[in-house]
Amino acid sequence: MVLATLLCSSTLPHVRISAFGFQACHGLGSKAVCRAPSTAQRMEFVANRGIICSSGRFDSVVCKAQKNVDETPSSLNVKQLSLWALEGVYVGWLFFLPFAPGDPVWAISSDTVRDLLGLSLNFFFILPFVNSVGVHVMEAPVLHPMSEGLFNFVIGWTFMFAPLLFTDCRKDRYRGSLDILWGLQMFLTNAFLIPYMAIRLNDNSTNASAKQSKLGMFMSTRGAPYVGLLGGAICFVSAWWAVFGRADGSFGGLAERLEFLRSYIGSERLAYAFIWDIGLYTIFQPWLIGDNLQNVQENKVELVTSLRYLPVFGLIGYCLFLDRD
Repeated sequence: MVLATLLCSSTLPHVRISAFGFQACHGLGSKAVCRAPSTAQRMEFVANRGIICSSGRFDSVVCKAQKNVDETPSSLNVKQLSLWALEGVYVGWLFFLPFAPGDPVWAISSDTVRDLLGLSLNFFFILPFVNSVGVHVMEAPVLHPMSEGLFNFVIGWTFMFAPLLFTDCRKDRYRGSLDILWGLQMFLTNAFLIPYMAIRLNDNSTNASAKQSKLGMFMSTRGAPYVGLLGGAICFVSAWWAVFGRADGSFGGLAERLEFLRSYIGSERLAYAFIWDIGLYTIFQPWLIGDNLQNVQENKVELVTSLRYLPVFGLIGYCLFLDRD
């Protein structure tokens, strides 16, 4: 307890750790006035001191250095090297080499371009929905519901990564724009997320903290639950649409649609890449959420800790229960 207090002390307002939790205090000793800190104070404290402090109502305080005291520099280097190697494989195998299913980027066919344009026009099913209510300013391209469902499922999941990235306790190690990173991730997915995962493991040699953008402020505060609800809804609708969408078309029942999906993944580079993205998101989601549980409302930490291993559900939980004070 004494060690925890020494580790977690700060200045103006200083931080007091007690059995009752993490408090921001003005004044010293018995005259100190303490209250629960705001999210901004906690984030500033974490950035400046490199320490995360958490406590349960009846548990002793647990303080963990942000530099991963349970990991050696060599283990972090192994993780970084593995991530950079993964980035090379991802870009080389999916973009340039001719061995994966479908066409590499330098030999992309007109049919693939046409399908990609059609999927983009049906982004989040907005155009099909608008057409269904009688508005026909532009007609939605009619594509196989399995391809539309797969595309929008991955994009909906990607959308929910925004609040997580903008509240990541290690985001200051990335010197670029998180706005641009997330925007590129929405269209090129893990081609840009993988390098971020490697860079965030860098040693935090400086305490400089980049100013949060307007998008970042929105995504990390009042916008987070809306992002979680919308992204989660898109993922669920995508799964439904893949199985039941365009029932009046000639796309067959579940068996025929599953057969199309198998053929689609085995012949189209875009679909094949989406399967990679789903697999990598399944790894990155619990990793990032686990590193940022201090951002979750105290009474929801246990729930989010359990949900983080469930694809999509973990990010929905993080967005809904993010502490926005």
